[in-house]
Amino acid sequence: MEITLLMYLVPSLIMFGCGVYGFITRKNMIAILISLELMLNSVDINFAVFNRYLFPHQFEGMFFSLFAIAIAAAETAVAIAIIINVYRLAKKVDINDITKLKF
Repeated sequence: MEITLLMYLVPSLIMFGCGVYGFITRKNMIAILISLELMLNSVDINFAVFNRYLFPHQFEGMFFSLFAIAIAAAETAVAIAIIINVYRLAKKVDINDITKLKF
């Protein structure tokens, strides 16, 4: 049985859909960050798969995926630092309670 392009794209689409749903429906900043990371990982899978099927002897999609993973790790570290500071001030990490921090 040959693995087709669709066998990679369907789980990636499901991951992206779950990430969008979680990003829209969640009120907790940590859950929103996890949903955002789920969407980014889905896009990284697409980069690697399309590179494999369109240009099988080149690695641009793979390198771009690795670069995107490194950027996502840095973004996550900054976001967690911001969430920790918000928690110190507001004692909650819900989106609705962040309006209390406005001057």
